[in-house]
Amino acid sequence: MPDTIAAIATPQLPSAIGILRLSGPDTRRILDVVFSPAHGGPISGQAPRRMVLGDLHDRQGRIIDSALAVLFPGPHSYTGEDCAEIHCHGSPVVLNEGLDALFAQGARQARGGEFTQRAFLNGRMDLIQAEAVADLIDAESPAAARNAVGQLEGRLSRGVEEIYDGLMEVVSRFYAVVDYPDEDIDPLTQGQLSQTLARSETALETLLATFRRGQLLRQGVPAVILGKPNAGKSSLLNALLGYDRAIVTDVAGTTRDTVEEKVQVGHVLLRLCDTAGLRDTGDAVERLGVQRTRDAARQAALALLVLDGSRPLTAEDEDAIATAAAVPRQLVIVNKTDLPAGVEPAALSQRFGQVYPLSAATGEGVDALCRAVEALYPAGRQAQGELLTNARQADAVARSLEAVRSARRALEDGMTPDVVLTDAEAALEALGELNGKRIREDLVQTIFSRFCVGK
Repeated sequence: MPDTIAAIATPQLPSAIGILRLSGPDTRRILDVVFSPAHGGPISGQAPRRMVLGDLHDRQGRIIDSALAVLFPGPHSYTGEDCAEIHCHGSPVVLNEGLDALFAQGARQARGGEFTQRAFLNGRMDLIQAEAVADLIDAESPAAARNAVGQLEGRLSRGVEEIYDGLMEVVSRFYAVVDYPDEDIDPLTQGQLSQTLARSETALETLLATFRRGQLLRQGVPAVILGKPNAGKSSLLNALLGYDRAIVTDVAGTTRDTVEEKVQVGHVLLRLCDTAGLRDTGDAVERLGVQRTRDAARQAALALLVLDGSRPLTAEDEDAIATAAAVPRQLVIVNKTDLPAGVEPAALSQRFGQVYPLSAATGEGVDALCRAVEALYPAGRQAQGELLTNARQADAVARSLEAVRSARRALEDGMTPDVVLTDAEAALEALGELNGKRIREDLVQTIFSRFCVGK
């Protein structure tokens, strides 16, 4: 029988409300000791799933807060076990005293993600849904939150289950025919088998194609701001963020290291990296910053190329232009429109096509740049939970897809049924890792280790 776990489920900061969570076989007994209802006798004997007013006690039995408690009997609880929550005032002192009282009665400190891990192990959710809990907590945009809650409600899981069931029908029919030759079991015809494998292949291809969008939704678009020293890169970062994150001076080379921030531009989350200006320099520290700029550009999906519109283009500008050209997508920005023009905008338009004149100092033109970013990454249909969002999921789908393709090739080449069966089982194995039906215990521990304590 598993032990009983407890944790503080809210941040350890002064707040209006703080929550203690409890799950396991001794939940009712422990709750009756540390919490005394104002009316109606012990909480274990009162109606479940209803908030009960009462007093929270420390390990010596002294009242430390007036609180609310609620009991969720298993198996119809978050973890599938008896669970409880105590909602008290959000004083770190009160929360820690309350947690200590739970420990005094035999509960132990929950590990990060252990409540959700128990929900998975007890069949309350599959592994995709469990990962969605962490994605929802970590969501940095409304779109990411919507996709996570859709996964939590089972949208992606249902699609995977359909593919899994189709492949399982193939495998089980093969084994039934082989193991029970005297039974009247119709074997799958080659046409039926080919159709099932073709449907599975198409569905897996469609699913795998969602990974790139899911990554951008969850992590944001890696973007780099490039330009020569003093072109206004740090001013642009500050303008997009809406506050002074980077130091801005008239001295060229002020930024000597990369400065990374996330900024929501309409529906697009940018992982924005301000960089040192590109130039040859004898300063060893600045030279390291320039190398980091080039490294950041190699990892970026979008380059915001900043040109100083108050001066003619220089060799340093050309270096920045060449660096930006290697990034998959670029937007060319002509900064300092608040100063007299040093270069003809028409000439830049002829060279680069669309350019975006703006003044990072005054903010004029920044809205047009934001609209251009949104146009590069159109929202399309709102994600409702059908997107793969991490490399583990994508890897499992890719392996399943390769196994299905191998099974189709074996079938088309006239290979014996056992060869097709081996590939179909490999596809099932990979999908089982995706939703948790077939997964090693050490991998489960790794997945849940990224969760916060109390969830």
